Amino acid sequence: MNRPDLVVDWVVPDTGAGWSGRIDRFMGPGKTRPEYVVEVGGGLVCVALVAWLMLHTGAYREWSALQTVICAVAALDLVGGVLTNATNSAKRWYHRGRPRATRARLVFVAAHVIHLAALGLVVPQGLVWSATNAVLLLAGAGLIESVPVEIRRPVAMVAWIAAVTVNLVLLPLPTALAWVVPFLFLKLLVCHLVPEAPLRSQHGR
Repeated sequence: MNRPDLVVDWVVPDTGAGWSGRIDRFMGPGKTRPEYVVEVGGGLVCVALVAWLMLHTGAYREWSALQTVICAVAALDLVGGVLTNATNSAKRWYHRGRPRATRARLVFVAAHVIHLAALGLVVPQGLVWSATNAVLLLAGAGLIESVPVEIRRPVAMVAWIAAVTVNLVLLPLPTALAWVVPFLFLKLLVCHLVPEAPLRSQHGR
């Protein structure tokens, strides 16, 4: 059944030159005001909740200045990444028809191995934790990109559940850092790699 009240909009707006254009292309061109409101407002709420969790547990008292910075940057990046990659503008940009699109998405995911290495300086069993999650991340990403498009969403959910469960059983993190694995794999496997139609209401802007 058709939905006359909804429109699928794959048209990518033009982007400017310079740094503003680069940022626009990284975030997804054509971001709407409601998307900005959710990203900024929702992001502030979520980051505040993560900060409250870390303060409530008192774990930060045992961290060095470097470890504190790593956790703060990770919280900002992962919360912002989940919200940004879930927007219509990002879906339209990263899943547009272009040569080597799969490669570009996988390179984006692979770059986050650096995140895992940095977080390995904070979490228990850092080297084992980083290596295990790098394997889970890259294997999950490769699997999602290799299956037919119509089953990528449920396959991504399987990969997310598997990664979270493996971590809970084999490499559990302290309560203050319990958000790291769910947020990281949600950002990359579910939000970034799953192609979804950029929907808007018929009268939306």
